[in-house]
Amino acid sequence: MQWVPMNDLGRALTAERDQLLAAFTGTLDSGWLVQGPEHAAFEDALAQYVGADQAVGVASGTDALELALRASMPAGRRTVLTAANCGGYTTTAARRAGFEVRYADIDEATLLLDPAAAAKALDDTVGVVVVTHLYGRAADVSAFRELAHPLGAVVLEDCAQALGARLDAGRVGSLGDIAAFSFYPTKNLGALGDGGAVATSLPDIAARVRTLRQYGWHGKYTIGEDGGRNSRLDELQAAILRGRLPALDAGNARRRDIIGAYAARASAGVRVLPAEGPSHAGHLAVVRTPRRDALRDHLAAQGIRTDVHYPIPDHRQPAFRGEYADLHLPVTEAAADQILSVPVFPELTDSEVERVCDALGSF
Repeated sequence: MQWVPMNDLGRALTAERDQLLAAFTGTLDSGWLVQGPEHAAFEDALAQYVGADQAVGVASGTDALELALRASMPAGRRTVLTAANCGGYTTTAARRAGFEVRYADIDEATLLLDPAAAAKALDDTVGVVVVTHLYGRAADVSAFRELAHPLGAVVLEDCAQALGARLDAGRVGSLGDIAAFSFYPTKNLGALGDGGAVATSLPDIAARVRTLRQYGWHGKYTIGEDGGRNSRLDELQAAILRGRLPALDAGNARRRDIIGAYAARASAGVRVLPAEGPSHAGHLAVVRTPRRDALRDHLAAQGIRTDVHYPIPDHRQPAFRGEYADLHLPVTEAAADQILSVPVFPELTDSEVERVCDALGSF
């Protein structure tokens, strides 16, 4: 049986082979391997695409989150408020920076951080509110700005799954005070390895990120700021990303079309989270059912790969669940037991999409 894969990066690599080889050749011929002309050009292209004044390339999406948190945390504060259903990435970054993490519940329909729940958890000890555009869906960042700013907190967008999504106010990455991006190979805009970036229109924060990504240097070999690290986006990855950026919108549209087909054909017992219009980048196709295990078995029997994004909420992770033993997030916890991701990537064939549609419709 030929399986329908969750993702197949080899298809894009084959289709883009000539373009990728040109990026390799251009980088080799330039003699630059770190922070050269391709790196600078990609930072400019990303900032322009997003609608931010500056973008700062870093080594990974997790580094982007950590450095964004460090750079934007107001003086005297140490608490990050976020959702607990986003894979632990913000939690990992915040804990690595030495910050406390506080969780609020999610919205039942969107599975994004719920502004009403966040308002109850927010006080003047919180320095940063992290809003994740989960599965590719753009969150209403303005609602969180209205909550956070009067209390002196900043809003950080986690755009790892939603690059290209846009609301009337602009694209994700330009809606809050600062934003973090991942270019892990499976992202909508993926590198051939790890990579990340931070975007902001606040010059002081951008300058701090640039300092922190290179050891905290204020000058060569002069550490002027604590908390720095070596977190640079390689020149080759920047060249690859810059070459792939112009195709991002078309890839996102294809993703939305696939998810739309699933939604139209799914049975009454399966809810496909919608991905309609430009406010969704279509990063993941997520379905929800109280019979997840049965659905997963049903799909596997028809040769369709699946995954769960994400099975364990952050406050229930074994490494630190003892700290949150008294915390109950009912919507987050219920969703974690019911969600299932099915295949979506631009290179899926129409026949593969049809197989998933048939399987979702026959459950």
